[in-house]
Amino acid sequence: MKKLVIFDLDGTLLNTVGDIAAATNHALQEHHYPTRSEEEIRSFVGNGINKLFERALPEGHKTQEDILQIRSSFIPYYNAHGTEKTVPFPGIPELLEYLQEQGAQLAVASNKYEQATRSLVAHYFPQIRFTAVLGQREGIPVKPDPFIVHEICATAGADLSEVLYVGDSGVDMQTAIHAGVDVIGVTWGCRPRTELEKFQPNWVVDQAAEIQRIYSDLSTDSSSMTANKQA
Repeated sequence: MKKLVIFDLDGTLLNTVGDIAAATNHALQEHHYPTRSEEEIRSFVGNGINKLFERALPEGHKTQEDILQIRSSFIPYYNAHGTEKTVPFPGIPELLEYLQEQGAQLAVASNKYEQATRSLVAHYFPQIRFTAVLGQREGIPVKPDPFIVHEICATAGADLSEVLYVGDSGVDMQTAIHAGVDVIGVTWGCRPRTELEKFQPNWVVDQAAEIQRIYSDLSTDSSSMTANKQA
């Protein structure tokens, strides 16, 4: 039985690319750099905003100083405008409600900076009682380091065998592998199916309803095993 379901945020729960692109281009323009297309920025997302800025900046302007300048313009703009284009992916609110009704503990593990992670989760999913909502924090390694998964497991009191991780990128697949937990790759996010399949996740799904079926099947199998042991 899976006691805890951990979700990535960008590209998994929420389609945030439009707002991330707008904030990134605002910051680039403010510092007189060329802007990027939304599709380019989609491909830059997944390793935290500093890596996003490094990828978005032109060659010769990828220093730590340049990155911090872009960050200083991006964060205030994104904090003010980060919900203008963002929407949950189809079926995600219903999936979260189902899992909550089934008694699963739910958590978010993101490489987005923590202030925005918490703000977006609270804004879009106010009815969901998350056990933990964690984002990128100073001094804490980012995914694919498994630290964030182990941190959430400790908070939830869950063994690794009781965890199901859900994400949309190779970074997420590696995070789950490094943590030693089962993982579902979703194809509606920022990365192609081929990137997910390269890491051989336990499942790859195209719709949120498929995650509900997987969780239900795992719960049924666990109940059957328990009944057989008791018999």
